[in-house]
Amino acid sequence: MDWLYTVLSAGRDTLRDVLPILIIITGFQLLIVRRPIPHLRRVTVGFVYVTLGMTLFLLGLAQALFPLGKLMAEQLTHSEFVYGTIEAAGKVLHWHDYKWIYLFAAAMGFATTIAEPALLAVARKANQISGGAIAMGGLRVAVAIGAAIGVAFGCLRITTGAPLHYFIIAGYIFVIIQTVFAPRFIIALAYDSGGVTTSTVTVPLVTALGLGLAANVPGRSPIVDGFGLIALTCLFPIIAVMGYAQLAEWRLRRERSRRTHEILQWYAHSASSSLPPAAKGNSNAEHSDNDKQDSNHY
Repeated sequence: MDWLYTVLSAGRDTLRDVLPILIIITGFQLLIVRRPIPHLRRVTVGFVYVTLGMTLFLLGLAQALFPLGKLMAEQLTHSEFVYGTIEAAGKVLHWHDYKWIYLFAAAMGFATTIAEPALLAVARKANQISGGAIAMGGLRVAVAIGAAIGVAFGCLRITTGAPLHYFIIAGYIFVIIQTVFAPRFIIALAYDSGGVTTSTVTVPLVTALGLGLAANVPGRSPIVDGFGLIALTCLFPIIAVMGYAQLAEWRLRRERSRRTHEILQWYAHSASSSLPPAAKGNSNAEHSDNDKQDSNHY
């Protein structure tokens, strides 16, 4: 019966966390707006769904995702795995030996961000409000690529022992410069995309990876070096989304320039073909006289 106690305990904790949200929304609706809650039955059923879903999700995180992230960090940092031989056990590793960690971190950052419900909701709303100008798939992929780069850089920071603020300061200086040149409509969405990246799916796995990596890299402390991956995971999606918009704008300008050039060529060809034969003959004679004059001149 231990599993039942675990489920009930997790449900109680989830209800305690969600109940203040329900009280605030209900209180404003009844006391400030002074109107009854529309579709009360449907709202109540939805609240039960949210509570059950969050309870099961948190249980899954505690029993599967958190241990799995730590386990992968531990396995990928073993010297016998890195060098492929048992004789290499205990050999000192350097930051460039953790190639599989960087690859795993990038792949996990991409996959967890794509699966992020908050990002899906924001991408759907952005697509609806923009009338389809902002593609859901393009936005999600851009954010996921940025998150992948951020998690990989975070693991690089742990293995090298570099101070976190170097990465943060350099990254946000780049963001500020990029903001000046980015299309205006994408700036706010890009900044929000960095926030929704680090939600219910990404945070537990990335945190577990950082703590496990810091615990297994010699000379690193989990409390000092294990945290900070979330900050970088928020930073790089901002760069990626603005870069995605800048690339799309450049391609659009290039396509418009190409079409304009084709239209001008078509008009020039149409104008020359519509001249009567006599005009064409006179035009050719004028060109011939001009050529003779030019040859005499030279």
